[in-house]
Parts: sequence; structure tokens; C-alpha cells
Amino acid sequence: MAHDSLSGGRVPRDGNWGNYKSQAEQFICNTVQKGYNNVHMTKGGALWWSSWNNFQYTTSALLFTNTYADWLTSARSVLNCPKGLVSPPQLMAFTHQQVDYILGKNPKGMSSMLGYGGRFPQQLHQRGSSIVSIRKDKRVVRCEEGFIDWFNRQAPNPNIVDGAIAGGPDQYDNYNDARPNYEQAKSATRLA
Repeated sequence: MAHDSLSGGRVPRDGNWGNYKSQAEQFICNTVQKGYNNVHMTKGGALWWSSWNNFQYTTSALLFTNTYADWLTSARSVLNCPKGLVSPPQLMAFTHQQVDYILGKNPKGMSSMLGYGGRFPQQLHQRGSSIVSIRKDKRVVRCEEGFIDWFNRQAPNPNIVDGAIAGGPDQYDNYNDARPNYEQAKSATRLA
């Protein structure tokens, strides 16, 4: 409905709607490194927003950028950024490069998606992943036992949350795969 309203010209190009569109386009331009205030990128090529669960921001920005690229394609238009025009295929190529980084095409050769590739985080900071399944051990694990018996273990998690994306590397492309490292090891995405 929003897409139809926007592409059909039923939404004014000025006022609040024009302001929303302008801010969205500025955000995308800065994300794809064509704006005045570009998002920082690591030397390895990852968008880097924050030391705390960085990939939650990256994945959200990529979804938004790809969605906007689809809209531009249907509108037969391009994005006019401060540092040049950006076509929908260029926006999608940028998002693909970021997804490749998340999936292991990075300086560490490690996927941030659990269960994907030969190397991925083994100590996700998540209770359901780090405590043994009740199917394997019928003992009740209360909060205290979960912390004492499971949280500080150095072993890989007993459960892999396939498809979850860990928080991601630091601004220097380093990732410390340790359960207590909540800034990097907490899940950036959740599967329902």
C-alpha cells in the first residue's frame, strides 16, 4: 500500500512525506559511502556502527537499502547522493558485499551466521544456546545454575541456533568468540 501510494504519486513530495524521503535517502547514501556523513567501514569492508552488537544495525540497514533499491527499480529511478548517482544494481551489489562479509568473506574467514560455513561462532551469548537441552538432561536449570554451570564454560555451546547472526566483529575486524563477550557474541538477529 505504501509502495503504491509513493510510486503512484499520491503522496506529496514536500512536507512531512518529503522530509521522510529525504532523510531515508540521506541514510542510504551514508550507508553506501556516497553521503556527507558516511557510516564507518572496517579495513575488511564491514559497516561498523557500534561496539555493541554491530550486525543488528548492519542487517537492518541492508534490509532497508535493498527494499529501497526494489522501489527505485519499480520507479525506474536512481538515488541522487551527494557523491554521485547510485543505481538500484549498485545498491544491491553493496548489500551483497556486506552479506558476503557476514557469511565469511572477511579477514578472519569466519561466518557470523551460526551453522553456516566451516567456521562460525561457537559461544553465542544466549541462554537457549549455552545450556544443555532438557531432552538430553532432565535436570531443571535455574538462573543460578545456568550462570555457574554453563555460562562460564570454555566449551562450545551445546545447542547451535542455526541461522542466528552473532553481534559481529569490532572496528578492526576482530571477533572474540567467548560467551561473556556480550558486545560481540550476543545474537544480532532472532529467528521466530
